[in-house]
Amino acid sequence: MPASLRGRIIGTIALLAIVLWLAIGATLFVVLRTLHAEETSSGLADIAQTFAVRVRAAVVDREVRVVIAQIRADVAGDAITVHLLSPDGRATDVGPGDPSPTEPISIPATAKVGDTLTGQARFSDDQLHDYAALVLRGPNSTVARAVLLSAVDRSGAEAIRDLTRTLPIVIVVTILLGTPLALLLARSVVRPLDRLARRASQLVDPAAPLPEPLPLEGPREVRELTGRVNVLAEELARTRARESELLADLRHDLRTPLTVIGGYAAALADGTATGDAAERAAAAIAEETDRLDRLVGELGALDRLRTGADSLRLEPIDPAAVLAATVDRFAPGAAAAGATLTAETIEAGAAGAAGERAEGRGLALAADRTALDRILGNLVENALAVVAPGGSVRLEARRVEDAGGVAGPAIAFSVSDDGPGFGPGGTSRAFERFYRGDPSRSGPGSGLGLSIVRELAIAHGGTALAENLSPRGARVSVILPI
Repeated sequence: MPASLRGRIIGTIALLAIVLWLAIGATLFVVLRTLHAEETSSGLADIAQTFAVRVRAAVVDREVRVVIAQIRADVAGDAITVHLLSPDGRATDVGPGDPSPTEPISIPATAKVGDTLTGQARFSDDQLHDYAALVLRGPNSTVARAVLLSAVDRSGAEAIRDLTRTLPIVIVVTILLGTPLALLLARSVVRPLDRLARRASQLVDPAAPLPEPLPLEGPREVRELTGRVNVLAEELARTRARESELLADLRHDLRTPLTVIGGYAAALADGTATGDAAERAAAAIAEETDRLDRLVGELGALDRLRTGADSLRLEPIDPAAVLAATVDRFAPGAAAAGATLTAETIEAGAAGAAGERAEGRGLALAADRTALDRILGNLVENALAVVAPGGSVRLEARRVEDAGGVAGPAIAFSVSDDGPGFGPGGTSRAFERFYRGDPSRSGPGSGLGLSIVRELAIAHGGTALAENLSPRGARVSVILPI
């Protein structure tokens, strides 16, 4: 089997051509042999008809035998044997040295005088003969009933002779027409694949710029593969761009805590920080260490969500109870920030406090409770980080239909605040890794909270949305299918 695709295509077509030649040759041989055999039998029948008048003119059997001897002499140079057939089909009056049929020649009882019967039979010379039998008398005759003319069957040799003249022409024409077609077919498939191979080599080089999309050429399957490679190239370019941004963000987010830790550690080591300053240095080191630990933990959480390593454990969830638990969990932090934290559930136009379960009756879904707690926790932490003293943060759960690209009934969990809101373009980038509205990126967060929220929502089959409120504030919503 050839190693290259081009060789396999050409080899397959060549093998198909050989099989086709054999099939054509075998078919032509059968047809030509039949035609030659029929031609010989027809010729014998014509000869028999020419002697019919002479044979029928003989009145007695002795005269018939004389006429047969004359006919045998007339056709002696044509390699034709002449016999009489008895009423039971056996050959009589066989010429000197002539072969005779090994089996009786069947003459139907319905055969009429003057009819000519043709066919093939095995003769005593162990060869197949074509014959023509001219019926002389009716079935009740007691003497010779028919005269038999036969010749050795040479239809096979004649058919082969004809094939040796015609089949080479077929082979030459097939080669002349098939070779360019095979090369064209191989080229139409191999050239796009060669381009795909070169493009794959380019894609593995991270320093190479994004090349132009490949032209969609070749068979349908090759065009589809080319289109997917073009999409893959674009996605790979976007992935590399995001990877570069991620590394840049990581360098930025790691530099600040490492600088703080390094500075304070040096101050403690050389004795510059003593007393209260040493305590502040130790506290700063511990705070920045915790920040690094959270950053690493959240990066790991994102990777596990993307790879599906953290599988969801769905259970019946009461949104009102989840909101109430979230309010209780963050109430001390809200009080310390001087902010008001409230929750509300809404269903079919009804609204009530999170603790009032009656008005939230029927508002339920199946979700992972730990994941939902983390979603709401990240949203509340982000909101409390931006509200000013005296501000408010509001949690809400409502039933929606076909919202945010989530088909069917769903629950929308929203966290709203009256802070400064997202900056220009911030609502579309809010869920990117390390994105923060603060250009200085000096806030206490890691910039991964909303990314984790989005990944958890996607894992549930839902989505996450960010929007600015009027006249100020922002709202982040997570829509989870029921």
